[in-house]
Amino acid sequence: MLLSQLPEDVLYHILSYLDYTSLSRLSQVCKTIYHFVNRDAVWRKIAKEFLNTGITRNGTDIYPSIPLKERVKAAQNWYDGVCKRAIPLKWKTKLLPWLQLDGDTLFLSQAADIGAHHLRQDSGKLQRKPFEIYSGHKGDVCRFVVTDSHLVSGGSDGRILVHSRRGDMLVELSGHNQEVNCLDSKDGLVISGSRDRTARIWTLTSGCPRDTIPMYDRVWSVAISPTLRTFVTGTACCENFSPLRIWDVERSTFLLGSEFRRGAGVLDMVFESPFQLFTCSYDTFIRLWDLRLSPRKCVMAWEEPHDSALYCIQTDGNHMIASGSSYYGVVRLWDKRQTECLQFFQLSSHPVSSPVYCLRFNSSHLYAALATSLHSLDFRQNHICIR
Repeated sequence: MLLSQLPEDVLYHILSYLDYTSLSRLSQVCKTIYHFVNRDAVWRKIAKEFLNTGITRNGTDIYPSIPLKERVKAAQNWYDGVCKRAIPLKWKTKLLPWLQLDGDTLFLSQAADIGAHHLRQDSGKLQRKPFEIYSGHKGDVCRFVVTDSHLVSGGSDGRILVHSRRGDMLVELSGHNQEVNCLDSKDGLVISGSRDRTARIWTLTSGCPRDTIPMYDRVWSVAISPTLRTFVTGTACCENFSPLRIWDVERSTFLLGSEFRRGAGVLDMVFESPFQLFTCSYDTFIRLWDLRLSPRKCVMAWEEPHDSALYCIQTDGNHMIASGSSYYGVVRLWDKRQTECLQFFQLSSHPVSSPVYCLRFNSSHLYAALATSLHSLDFRQNHICIR
């Protein structure tokens, strides 16, 4: 009996013992085996152990339209740091840009406007001219989030603007009297934090805040839990209050705080699950918090080796973390299973130094926003042979 004549479930079981190199060699035996080995089901187990393949810890596939074999190939390049660098956009005035990536659209804030740029599906190349511009702020856009139906932005003018992605509707949420440093939005709920030392809870149907929470410190970051029952605030830690605090959405009450040294303000945070929260801060650490523990504890930490504050982070939902540092446009890739930095890329040259204000990535590209430019790293290079 030939290998290709075995029942599919038996063949799947046999192939589950092979690594990616053995699978790639096996696919060269004949056309029948080639087409069988190229199936996503064959590569799924391997993809879950690689970096940034789109297979999350709970098994969800983020990029189902891209063959898993191609994503595993790119994942090896992420691990080895093999990429092609480019600077698709430059501007003359120093800004504090922010990014969001939604499918084949990259949203980039520049001063008071937010541009939506198409990304070519075949190459990931950015179209320089935005196909849509969201405006309305009287000052610079500080942060913005993108949902399926809306783009919600906070500006230095203290206003929050809700733009419809399907029409010209614009709703203004007024309440903060200083710049809105951070915000998050999920399922019609909006949480904002400001330099005016308050956090506010909004709904998209009302122009006034539902609740205002005094924070007694500048608020730098917020994140809504996937359960929508709680949210987390990160402050500058200039006062004698915990910079990382968890709040109940319905009652607007404080649930729990964490311990940090003074000045270790939390600059960015991201929920990876309802009970796993990643934060980065001025004290150069990325921290993983397990919110199931009582009291809530930091269960793992990664330190920036060059003593730079960390401005932004993103995770792949499984093993990889990407971080942006405060000096020389340094982007670092981390494997959560290791304590040391995996790869780093210096995007700005000496003597020109800029923080990485924001970064976003998909399975093949990483985009980083610096003070005067947008950088892209393309990891779809020919590094290993998987034919």
